[in-house]
Amino acid sequence: MNTLHGTFTQETNFFKGNDVFDLIKQYGSPLYIYNEDILRARCKEMKNLVTYSNFVPHYSIKANTNIHLLKIVHEEGLHADVMSPGEIYLALESGFKPEELFFIPNNVTPEDMQYAIDRGITTSIDSLDQLELYGELNPGGKVAIRFNPGVGAGHHEKVVTGGKKTKFGVNPEYIPEVKRILESYNLTLVGINQHIGSLFMDAAPYIESLSSILDIARQFDDLEFIDLGGGFGIPYHKQDGENRLDINALGEALNPVLEAFAEEYGKNIQFQIEPGRYIPCESCLLLGQVTATKTNADHNYLGCDIGFNTLQRPIMYDSHHDIEIYSKENKDATLAPLTVVGNICESGDILAKDRMLPASTSRGDLIAMMDAGAYGYSMASCYNQRFRPAEILICSDGSVKQIRKRDTFEDLIRNML
Repeated sequence: MNTLHGTFTQETNFFKGNDVFDLIKQYGSPLYIYNEDILRARCKEMKNLVTYSNFVPHYSIKANTNIHLLKIVHEEGLHADVMSPGEIYLALESGFKPEELFFIPNNVTPEDMQYAIDRGITTSIDSLDQLELYGELNPGGKVAIRFNPGVGAGHHEKVVTGGKKTKFGVNPEYIPEVKRILESYNLTLVGINQHIGSLFMDAAPYIESLSSILDIARQFDDLEFIDLGGGFGIPYHKQDGENRLDINALGEALNPVLEAFAEEYGKNIQFQIEPGRYIPCESCLLLGQVTATKTNADHNYLGCDIGFNTLQRPIMYDSHHDIEIYSKENKDATLAPLTVVGNICESGDILAKDRMLPASTSRGDLIAMMDAGAYGYSMASCYNQRFRPAEILICSDGSVKQIRKRDTFEDLIRNML
């Protein structure tokens, strides 16, 4: 195996001696490949983010819900945020206890709320209307509320979840109404939470948002926890030298704020965070086959079997993923602008536009979309009736474990009546 382009997998010993062509032959293409060591390392970084004693990181499992990965996250001591009954079910099946889960739904049905209530899972409410509904379902119960901190950040407008233009959270001016509803249903407010957005690489907006959520906390007596949100970014542009989010600096900035508030509040209140992407993203790549090359109107196209049904982020968010190319041959690695496209019958099925890649790349080579562990498989579909890929885990000892089977034709009609 020769790497024509990219260095991340070599620098991290990602494949641990396994040949990618052998993996494709055994498990099919495309193929999601995870590295256990990288996954555990990211969990440890979040677990040790601050020295404040009562600190609990929650993994937001919507980023990746494979039960085998969830078991690893749980082994590393993280709790979990869940957004639906389905995610609750998967988390419980993975070994998380109800008290280790935080249900943070948005515009849900009474049935969804009741599912969490019946299992004793703390629920966060993010509108006055839904708070009324929760009170009707669980009078005298405990509840948390998601507030809008007034600050938003993220890599795309679709993932900014704080500020003036968002469907999420209760604005602080409605706190008197919140207190009225709590009292009318004898609800105990045990926690408050926020989320400013996804994939921030500058910690400043995150730190800035703390003043707002802590001001809100001061207006409620005897909270048990404050959830500061997630959104921690990863460097998708590694090949261009993009720097990592400075986790150490973020922790150093957080520590004194948490310590000072706990002293002021008069109790060792629990602080939580809820990273999603940061945990699994860099532990995974999506591997596929180069299926064709062509030139149309002076544009050079590199076709592959990775369609947007398999990786939706580029078409949904205009997202960038670094690309690595592998060949069985020793080839010239001279770069040229290539537009990488998939196998879906849509003109928008584009993975990368005019990306500088080896001009010698040809049918039979393999292509890897890097940093695919978050919002990759979890957003995959069978559009065009293409199979969802298998998932495999390269374990710490170098062995390979299949953690999800590739779809079959039978799966396409399994639930049809």
